[in-house]
Amino acid sequence: MTMTAKATAAFIEQFKTTPQGVFHGPGRVNLIGDHTDYNEGFVLPAAINFGTSIAANKRDDRTINVLALDCNNETASFSLDDIQFDQNKMWVNYIAGTLLALMEKFPHIVGADLVVTGNVPQGAGLSSSASFEIAVLKTFAQLNELPLDGVTAALMGQKAENEFVGCNCGIMDQLVSAMGTEGNAMLLDCRDLSISHAPIPDDMAVIIVNSNVKRGLVDSEYNTRRAQCEEVAAIFNAKSLREVTLAQLMTKQDTLPDALFRRARHVITESARTEKALTALTAHDMAQMGQLMVESHQSLKDDFEVTVPQLDYLVEIIMAVLGDQGGARMTGGGFGGCVVALAPQHLVAKVKQAIADQYHAHTGIKEDIWVCVAKNGAFANR
Repeated sequence: MTMTAKATAAFIEQFKTTPQGVFHGPGRVNLIGDHTDYNEGFVLPAAINFGTSIAANKRDDRTINVLALDCNNETASFSLDDIQFDQNKMWVNYIAGTLLALMEKFPHIVGADLVVTGNVPQGAGLSSSASFEIAVLKTFAQLNELPLDGVTAALMGQKAENEFVGCNCGIMDQLVSAMGTEGNAMLLDCRDLSISHAPIPDDMAVIIVNSNVKRGLVDSEYNTRRAQCEEVAAIFNAKSLREVTLAQLMTKQDTLPDALFRRARHVITESARTEKALTALTAHDMAQMGQLMVESHQSLKDDFEVTVPQLDYLVEIIMAVLGDQGGARMTGGGFGGCVVALAPQHLVAKVKQAIADQYHAHTGIKEDIWVCVAKNGAFANR
């Protein structure tokens, strides 16, 4: 059963009527460029064929009623005029915080009955939260006929996560969920939010491998890493690490604490790798793209220190199969979650088999593997 069918059936059962529509926000995978977004650098994500769907009907009052199918069929109700943080049902805060951000621009939206379901693995680094926020914004934009564009929606989703949920994320996740383009990765300049698209070659597959090492992003060291980056930027009197060159950083290597130096080195070199990746993809230079992905993983491991042994091992397994025909790296915030690989279609089965043969035997953990395609964002071509 598709997510649309599942959400529709549950809506009819819960609210005894047919929904006006089912609205979707895709998840994303980042091919390269991690921990660069909140440093105003470059990222290269793609919206994928996993996401969050919301079946919805507009109400004539200010009440929100919601059934969350993937949270043990929990329900919640609240008023748009009295939005409070819910300590007991964390998922509600993604809806509440997003609507609070939306109402800063559109204060007169009406309430709705909602059924939410998704197939983005929670805490795997594929941005289930941004998918959820963008799906909420798409839903209320459609129900209320709001002139909401994708960039504005992305900024609202980010604001909800930063200021209401309490995770200091950058703009990448929400923007690609809103504005991704089918068949393409999206190079995003996180300083001015300009977008370029790079085709993912038809003969290459995007493979996502969940290590099933769980991580809690809000409670992890993510916010610490961000603070460290801001500390280095301040030393250079820069607004962000985007304004600091590698040559400048090297002049402070002897005086900066080692951890701060390495955090900044990762961000500066990662942003440069990401720009090069756009060129490599456009030229269909998979050897170069693969090399950039491997260098990215090494930097995330050694300089940013956000990988775990299981992620490192997955990259090792995959690269033994791919050689110079593709690449693999951890993706997302780190501390667990997923590895992404770009692999020729003819090697996908071999990659899967190698992981099945080695990963569980070595780690005691069973992986999950998805082969993805790049899809349109919720607000693309609107």
